[in-house]
Amino acid sequence: MNRVPVVSKEGKPLMPTKPSRARRWVREGKAIGRWSDLGVYYVQLTQSAGEELQPIAVGVDPGKSYSGVGVQSAKCTLAQLHLILPFTRVKKRMETRAMLRRSRRSRRINRDVPFKQRNHRQCRFDNRKQCKLPPSIKASRQLELRVVKELAAIFPVSAIGYERVRADIDQTKRKRAKSGKGFCAVMTGQNWAISQMEKIAPVYVREGWQKNGNGTSQLRTQLGLEKDKANKSIAKPETHAVDGVALACGYFVKYVPFTGSNSHGYTHKGRVNITPSPFKIITRPGAVKRGKEYGFFRRQLHFEVPDKSGIRKRKGGTITPFEVRIGDLVRAEKAGKVYMGYVGGFTDTKKAKNVSVCDYTWKRIGQFTPSKVKLIRRNNGLCVA
Repeated sequence: MNRVPVVSKEGKPLMPTKPSRARRWVREGKAIGRWSDLGVYYVQLTQSAGEELQPIAVGVDPGKSYSGVGVQSAKCTLAQLHLILPFTRVKKRMETRAMLRRSRRSRRINRDVPFKQRNHRQCRFDNRKQCKLPPSIKASRQLELRVVKELAAIFPVSAIGYERVRADIDQTKRKRAKSGKGFCAVMTGQNWAISQMEKIAPVYVREGWQKNGNGTSQLRTQLGLEKDKANKSIAKPETHAVDGVALACGYFVKYVPFTGSNSHGYTHKGRVNITPSPFKIITRPGAVKRGKEYGFFRRQLHFEVPDKSGIRKRKGGTITPFEVRIGDLVRAEKAGKVYMGYVGGFTDTKKAKNVSVCDYTWKRIGQFTPSKVKLIRRNNGLCVA
């Protein structure tokens, strides 16, 4: 049975309750219904109540393009999330930024003077001695961290289960990583995410490559959960969210040694009840389709080369001539049909004034008259389906 998150009058997360009880509280004025940034409905009490809590764990299964998150208590599964990570999008943006930067520097150099007299910028530091995270990997881990923070705001999270995976690097790099003379950006990003999540709740780590009972795959099999490995890009609970649920169940089910009269070894100990739960798809506004990026950009004043007139075309920004902004969640109406989506762009000419509305994958639903578009929520950096 689904559960509705509950927070106290002061905003402290309490134990979830049944939907019927939450409706009764709202009807009697004992609570106020609200929506979180993840699109999860919860209620906030208007008066003081008991604060007896039970353990709730969050499991995070990180990946390159997709991640799975599960919220689990001993009695039921509370939520399952499928995250579409911005790895490809950020990587493409960084490549475009480098290209534009090189073109600006080449236009600045006066090639009519000798090489030593040209306006080359001197090196300020050796950028090969740093251990910074690549922006594409850091953006993916930041999205996972944002989701965990939003969950911890409405659920009393006791622990966070995180799967550490080993990057596919060659033998030479692996030896250097073990000796401390080298590092892998993927594993460094996971360590950074773990250190940030420890500020929210204690983190227990499971190794993805383990072959004993402590591995995620073995625990998932023990719990009777099935995973679809045919096409992991499909947004459904069986692709990635199921691993998040298994990692969360690892807080309640332990792999411990035992000694009997005629045998000894290891076994799983503990009980947890896995139930159907709400499933959400979380991503950032925008997408990459056929090598071209869609979505909203930061205002780019130096995009490409200006025209002969010296005027650069408009690129980036979120403002529109209408009440809504790009990325806002809106309700649009056309021909008697109502659509829910996100503002993806606009047309403001003498011939037409339209607002483009897209779904969470940034596929255009249609173009609507501005008067038929009603704002529901301002852009918070997340798209939920």
